[in-house]
Amino acid sequence: MSKIYPFPALRPAEEYAEKIQSPPYDVINSEEAREIAKGNPYSFLHVVKPEIDLPPETGLYDEEVYLKAKENFEKMIREGYMIKEQSPCFYIYEQFMGSHHQTGIVAGASVDEYQSGLIKKHEHTRADKEEDRTKHVITLNANSGPVFLTYEARQEITDFIEGLKKKYDVLYSIEADGIKHIIYRVSEDKDIAEIERLYEAVPALYIADGHHRAASGARARELKKANNPNHTGSEEYNRFLAVIFPHNQLFIMDYNRVVRDLNGLSAAQFLDKLAEKFTIEEQAVQYKPDAVHYFGMYLGGKWYKLTAKKGTLVDNDPVRGLDVSILQENVLDPLLGIQNPRKDKRIDFIGGIRGLGEIERLVDSGAFAVGFAMFPTQIEQLISVADAGLVMPPKSTWFEPKLRSGLLVHSLD
Repeated sequence: MSKIYPFPALRPAEEYAEKIQSPPYDVINSEEAREIAKGNPYSFLHVVKPEIDLPPETGLYDEEVYLKAKENFEKMIREGYMIKEQSPCFYIYEQFMGSHHQTGIVAGASVDEYQSGLIKKHEHTRADKEEDRTKHVITLNANSGPVFLTYEARQEITDFIEGLKKKYDVLYSIEADGIKHIIYRVSEDKDIAEIERLYEAVPALYIADGHHRAASGARARELKKANNPNHTGSEEYNRFLAVIFPHNQLFIMDYNRVVRDLNGLSAAQFLDKLAEKFTIEEQAVQYKPDAVHYFGMYLGGKWYKLTAKKGTLVDNDPVRGLDVSILQENVLDPLLGIQNPRKDKRIDFIGGIRGLGEIERLVDSGAFAVGFAMFPTQIEQLISVADAGLVMPPKSTWFEPKLRSGLLVHSLD
C-alpha cells in the first residue's frame, strides 16, 4: 500500500513561473547559481541557494544562510510572486527531453511509510547533508524541492493520468536548459480520490533521487511533532514533497569515473594487470558501453573496450553484480588503490549528460590519468537492491531530466 496526499501548493503566480523556476540546489555550485540568478530577483535560487545573496566567504552552513532563505521566501509570498492554493490538489508533472518523455504525479509522500520502509532507499545519507536540509526545511517551514520517487509501472495508473491531461488545462509550460516542463493541476474531488485509490494498490515506492530530501522531511516531522502537544498525525508536516514516476518511463544515464593517477604503475603495467580480469580491445573512436559488464576506458589518448571476464561477475548479488561494483572491486581498489570512492580525492565522477568528451578533456589536460565510461545502472537493478534492503555504491545513478525547483512547494502547515 502506498498512501499519497493532495496538498495546497505554494506556487508561482502564472506570470512569474518562468522567472521563478530554477535548477535543484544540489546540481549546481554557488558560483554557477550566482551566474544563473544574475539580474533575476525572482529566481528560486535565492531560496534554495541563498548564499548567492551573501558575501562569497560566507560558509554554506552558517545560520545566516538559512535566515536569508526564509527572508527571500517570505518576500516572494508577501509580494504576490508566489501564491497558495485554496484547497489540496494533486499535480501532473510532464517532462520532454529530446525523444524522452515521462509523466508523474506531484503529491505529499508519507513520512510514516518512509520510516517503516514502504518507501524504499538504495543509498546511505550523510549526517551533515541531512542536517543542512533539515535546517532549510524547518527555517522555511516548507519542502522547497521534491523527492524523485518511482514504482513498478501499472497500466491502470498510466491510462488514468493520460486521461486527466485531456481534462485539465495546462497550469505551466516552461522550457529550461533544453527540457520542457508541463504542470497540470488536478482539483476535482472525484479525480483526487481516484488517484489516492490507484496508488493504494502500489506495494512500494522507491527513492530514485533525493535521499537527503526524504531524510530531512522525516527529521523535520519529528521536530514539528515534538513541539506540537496536540499532534494527530494528519498535519501537513507528516508528508514531504515528491514527484512519482512509473519505473518504465525513467531515463538513467551513465555515471562515469576519472582517476588522477595510476597508483605508481606505468600505462603498460596497468594494462597488463587489467588484462587478468578484463578482455581489452583498443578502439579507433570513443567507446560507449551498450550493455552491462562492458566498460569504456580512456588512457594515454586511446579508447579501449573492456569486457568483464567470468571470474569478475557476481550476478547472484544485487550490489556486487552492478557494473560500478565490478569496476570498484577489480580495478579501482586493487589496482588504483581507491578503497573508499566516497572520500578519496583521487577519483571524480562525471554525469553522462556531459558526454564522453568530458572524460577525454580531463585526461588530456593531465589532471587525470585514466577515465572509465560506464553502462547506466538499470532501474530494475535499483529496485532489486532496494527490495533486498541494501545500498548501492556512491554515484551509481544519474537521472535525467532533473526536476525544477520553485514550481510547486509544500508548506508544512
